[in-house]
Parts: sequence; C-alpha cells; structure tokens
Amino acid sequence: MQTRFVLKRGGKHEGESPFWISFSDLMSALMVLFLVVMAVTLVAVTQSIDATTRRSIERSEAISKIMNMIAAESRKADVGVDQQNYRIDLGKEVRFDSGSFTISAPAAQFLRSYVPVLLKAKDTPEGRRWMRSVVVEGFTDEDGTYLYNLQLSLNRSRSVVCSLFQGTAGADGLTPGQLRKVQELFLVGGYSFNSIKKDKAESRRVELKVDFWGLDETPPAPSVVLRDKEFGRC
Repeated sequence: MQTRFVLKRGGKHEGESPFWISFSDLMSALMVLFLVVMAVTLVAVTQSIDATTRRSIERSEAISKIMNMIAAESRKADVGVDQQNYRIDLGKEVRFDSGSFTISAPAAQFLRSYVPVLLKAKDTPEGRRWMRSVVVEGFTDEDGTYLYNLQLSLNRSRSVVCSLFQGTAGADGLTPGQLRKVQELFLVGGYSFNSIKKDKAESRRVELKVDFWGLDETPPAPSVVLRDKEFGRC
C-alpha cells in the first residue's frame, strides 16, 4: 500500500503579515504621540502652577513689607499692630464713654497725627498695587440691644473719619492732598458687641483693618468723581 504525501503550500507566518506590521507601527506611533502630548501638557500645567505660586509669593512678600512698615512707624506712636491679621489697635488713645460716640480733642489730634503712617504706606509701590482700603471698625460693650449697639459702633467709626477732617492744615490737621487720600482709602464698619473684651472700657474702642486686593484683582483707576467731590461736614 502506497503512502500518499500531500504537500500543502505553506502560508506566511502571522508575524510576517504586512497588515500586522502596519498595525503595530500605528500603535507605537499613537503611543509616542500620546506621551508627547502628555509631556507638553504636564510642562504647561507645571509652568502655570509655578507662575501662580510665584505671583502668590510676591503678593505675600509685598503685604509683609507694607505691614512691617506700618508696624515700625506705629511703635513710635505706641500703637499695636497685628501683622498676621492686618489689624491696628489704637489702644487707650481712642476710647469712648458708655453710650457715646464723641471723640475727645486729644484723641482726634492723635488720629490726625497717626493716619499719615497709613497714607505713607499706601504711597509705596507695594501699597499702590495691593492696598485696597483701610476699614475703620467700631465696637461697643454688651450694654444695650444689638441694633442699638450696631448703630453706636457705626457712629464711632464715622466719628473717627470725621475727626480727620478737622484741624488746620499745616498745624494739627491733614493737608487737602492727604484728606483726598483718606476719602479714597477709608471705609467705616460697625460690630456692635460681637467682639467684646473683658473690660467694658476696652470694648468701647475703634480698630483699623487694612484690606488688600486679591491675587487676580486689579486696582481700578482713580475715580474722577471723587477728585472734585466736596468733603462736606459731619
């Protein structure tokens, strides 16, 4: 019996198929492209983060410089400055009698002598870029109702600002240029008895809060309206 051998024409190995070679090359190219895109994106994000971090550091350093300047000048006037919270405690110089928002003549004179410290800080390059405002915050003791003390605290803040517009320029008063800066920079606020101290006399006080622009905020141009606005009277 004869054995028959059937020879079949062998096909190409799958690995030698041009289709699979092309597909493999395509996948490799896509992978390389993906890695390039990811690398570029990562670099862009890193640079963006670095730029934001750098600007944040520059802002913090500028604010620190401003507050250091204010603190150094305030020590001469025996005024306490909380450089971390940007608060200025006017101390015993500005206190009020119970139920009163009248500022004594010595206290008013003291305020007119001290406020130029803040105006000087505002005139620095750092101050012009980052100082937004100085908020005069009035406080009361716990006597009386909340709304009564809210109004009283606002009146105390207002009295502080009013005292700056008294006096005679060149003597114990501010110059017209300084008063214009006060008009642009100072705001008032009241806190009723929400922040009382153990001593009632210490609670009847006024503090100054320095407010700064945010990282992505830009100070507006000086108001033309305020330039010719009359100061008025309290």
